[in-house]
Amino acid sequence: MTDHTDTNYQQRTSARRLILFSLLFLLLTAAGLYAVYDRFAGRSISFDARLLAPDTLAAIAGLLLVYFSADGLRLHFTLRALGHRLSFARLFRLVFINLFFSNVTPMATGGGFAQIWFLHRHGVPVGTATAATTIRTVLAVLFIFTLTPVFLLTLDAFDGKTITGDLGFLLAIFIVLYLIFFIILLFRTRWLLGPLSALLSTLNRWHLISNERHKRWHFRMLREMLHFSGSFRDYLKGNPVFVALSVVFTAVFLLSLFSFPALLIHSLGYDVDYLVSLGLLVVTTFIMYFSPTPGASGISEGVFGSFFSGILSGSHLILVIVSWRLVTIYLGMIIGLIVLQRELFKKRRAPG
Repeated sequence: MTDHTDTNYQQRTSARRLILFSLLFLLLTAAGLYAVYDRFAGRSISFDARLLAPDTLAAIAGLLLVYFSADGLRLHFTLRALGHRLSFARLFRLVFINLFFSNVTPMATGGGFAQIWFLHRHGVPVGTATAATTIRTVLAVLFIFTLTPVFLLTLDAFDGKTITGDLGFLLAIFIVLYLIFFIILLFRTRWLLGPLSALLSTLNRWHLISNERHKRWHFRMLREMLHFSGSFRDYLKGNPVFVALSVVFTAVFLLSLFSFPALLIHSLGYDVDYLVSLGLLVVTTFIMYFSPTPGASGISEGVFGSFFSGILSGSHLILVIVSWRLVTIYLGMIIGLIVLQRELFKKRRAPG
């Protein structure tokens, strides 16, 4: 009876937390849109029926099909490289569950936990599920973090922007150092163990962390770093075809994601430079990775508005932002919420 009561309490607490994060997502989104409306759109907004033209809707539907399919296939081939597989029906349910959780929880942490829970529930060991979801994210991060300094330093569209003013070169250096750290973590993990252990010992000697916390952090650091690098090596030792396809579909997924603004802007009659639009969204996505808000809500709208205000008229800026978030985020979240409810309903009806 106690276990049942505890489970119900945990479920109610989780539900309340999700509702709270969902409301926060909506409030921050509204705040971000208002900031763009007030600062970059000249307090102007209008609807343009060209976004609902049959050829535009067909193009958006086609790009969405590529976007969602590539998202599922990049995880599919990562799992195959690790020696496991999931049916396509379950795999694509996971795509939408991840879209929902990763956008209503801060820093996208909930998306990772939700994916691991779903994969384990359908027969994938927890260790493999953790490795697959982590590697899938790392592949996307490596693409984005590699392209960001290139676009920051080469696109004229970033001239005069705050992010690429005095800080632009330093930001590019930071990204390069971050990538070097990641490469060392993946292939020469033990090179990092000594310096990081020394850092924790120094913090402990300076009484910034307690002895108990020092031991706990040291143990977790060693365990997680060695586990992650070991999982990545297992992935690289997998079938080369599956490894290559996981990288290819990660690239296809990102390219389709970054293509939506160009498609929307083109449909409104603008002569948009695709490479400029692509670069602006790559950097926008890079900034979103560091946003502490659920689904980068508020931050994404503000950054997008700042970057694209030189391309779009004030009356179209809010329209494109809402349309961009609708097709890439909101639609998937709604589907994900429906799929999640069906999964939880089936779990409640399962015997035992």
